[in-house]
Amino acid sequence: MEFEKLKCVSENVQLDDYLQLYKYVRDNMNNPEWLGTFEKEEIIDILSNGGKIWLYYDNNKTVCSMFYIPANNKSLLKHNIQYDENIVGSLGPIMVSPDYVGNGFQTRMMLQLEEYCKNIGKKYIFTKAHSENLFSINNMIKNKYELVHKYKNERGDMSAFLKEI
Repeated sequence: MEFEKLKCVSENVQLDDYLQLYKYVRDNMNNPEWLGTFEKEEIIDILSNGGKIWLYYDNNKTVCSMFYIPANNKSLLKHNIQYDENIVGSLGPIMVSPDYVGNGFQTRMMLQLEEYCKNIGKKYIFTKAHSENLFSINNMIKNKYELVHKYKNERGDMSAFLKEI
């Protein structure tokens, strides 16, 4: 499957499609805690405060998604990032259906987020991953994200990354 053949929806996203993909991905992960949790109300709040979701479809089947979350100074400082939230965007959860893993979709979505962040005036992208999620971490490193902070939280050992765009 080629990424370009997927239909991308990023306006008026069907939140139920996003939540169904989230559940399907999480239910099929060996380590579901790596994905973290978002309640529907949290997602709605983030979306109403500058967040954005991209959903990608193969016909009517939800294949993958990406979530832009506006950065905030409190979180940036917590991760030793000294840049103002106005110039930093945050890459939230990226999910790929287990039926489509291995097609390079995560990297393609990361590149698309870079373009979006540039278009809205961001200079950096911040993101986090579980330290054992080597697939995601390797994609981040391959895409020139730099490790800026290691820490522990309720999900375990985490790594924070930053990329200048």
